[in-house]
Amino acid sequence: MSRRIYSASELQLERLFRALADRTRLRLLNLMQGQEVCVCYFVEVLASSQPKISRHLAYLRRAGIVAARRQGTWMHYRIAPPRDPRAARILKEVLGSLHEDREMQRDRTRLTAACCAPSKFVSLQSAPVPAPFSEPAREGADARG
Repeated sequence: MSRRIYSASELQLERLFRALADRTRLRLLNLMQGQEVCVCYFVEVLASSQPKISRHLAYLRRAGIVAARRQGTWMHYRIAPPRDPRAARILKEVLGSLHEDREMQRDRTRLTAACCAPSKFVSLQSAPVPAPFSEPAREGADARG
């Protein structure tokens, strides 16, 4: 019996689909669209524990669709589009479809409210407000987006 060898591109697509197959991870991606978000905001908006949020963010990082940046004690996360054009196209379509989901809309509204008045939330005291983020253009990337 011979074993099939998978290409790097096929493995990346499999990891992408596994990452997108969880509602919590979709909610996290939804909140990161176009901005960099601190873990404390995810915890507040999704009303989930910090370990659960961190576990899902680590899964998204391993899938190659989220990047992290440390600033002092704060960890900031943002979407990092895959280099593979097929994976990037799939992620873009999924992210676009999240705008139509009512739960995702409520999450974005809660994030906006938290960002406008972080002092109202004990867990957000002195937390950095999510900042707009735009992915730098990659060489050879499709200019149509």
